[in-house]
Amino acid sequence: MTIEIQMLVWSMLLGIVHLFAASTAVTRERGLHWNASARDGQNPPVRPLTGRLQRAQSNFMETFPFFAAAVLAVVLTQRQDGLTALAAQLYFWARVVYLPLYAAGVPYLRSLVWLASLVGIVLLLWALL
Repeated sequence: MTIEIQMLVWSMLLGIVHLFAASTAVTRERGLHWNASARDGQNPPVRPLTGRLQRAQSNFMETFPFFAAAVLAVVLTQRQDGLTALAAQLYFWARVVYLPLYAAGVPYLRSLVWLASLVGIVLLLWALL
């Protein structure tokens, strides 16, 4: 298995971590009854940490499809090389660091880490051009 595919698999698992972090936080606030309900109607705003976890999850879900498509395209076209391996690792590790930074509410550094993950995607796309 190539490093690009390994990073894709680890990124999928990281997506599940995002999902559970956000859903666990909101369930802690609103309770199991709310979680099992249809969630109709307006809910009060969530606490800051829960909101940050939800936004981090949303942000992950915005970038992950581009990463996954780029990895699959690189592997299917057999364009893997040292740069694509580095790019896939850059995306993954930046996203690992991003979650706790966002949860802690760290500004600027969080944005730089997000930019690093985007650079990983762009480098994968570069290999396809």
